[in-house]
Amino acid sequence: MNRKKTETKKLDPGEYFKQDIYIAPSGRYITFSLIIALILNFLPFPQHVLLFRPDFVALTLMYWSVNHPHKIGMSVAFVMGLLMDVGNTGILGQHALAYCVVIYLTLVLGRRLRIFNLFQQAPQISLVLLVMQIVIVLIAVLGGSRLPGWSYFSATATATLLWVPLSALLNAPLKQKSDPNAL
Repeated sequence: MNRKKTETKKLDPGEYFKQDIYIAPSGRYITFSLIIALILNFLPFPQHVLLFRPDFVALTLMYWSVNHPHKIGMSVAFVMGLLMDVGNTGILGQHALAYCVVIYLTLVLGRRLRIFNLFQQAPQISLVLLVMQIVIVLIAVLGGSRLPGWSYFSATATATLLWVPLSALLNAPLKQKSDPNAL
């Protein structure tokens, strides 16, 4: 009888206590972050700067969907998308569908994304953002718009670069304060 020996790896207490412990975000904090992201999307910029402006709402939705999937869902993404469509005077439902696709993909890839650190998450996040932009372009083309140039996708590169700082910024208030009475 050959029995496979299973080795259990002992957890090093030093490594265990070095991990950050986060407080669960409140609904108000999530709402506040989404409102700030919506305002950042609506800020008027010159046309050449708008090409590089990332979709802050999509980034914020992805952050919450990856890190706290139980706090945000398709309905929030749909409402935020409708607000974007009304604000941009675009095709109604264009961003709503694109944000729902973003939430779906981040929920499907969520476990995989949580394994990686922020720098390793960025390329995978860029693929989700690229799919989102393709959905927006397809809906616009089906609605009668012209196909945009390749420069339209430059916002994905900017959003990929902003993933790490935005995640750190949204994480900062959630870090538990160190206890002065602890050993």
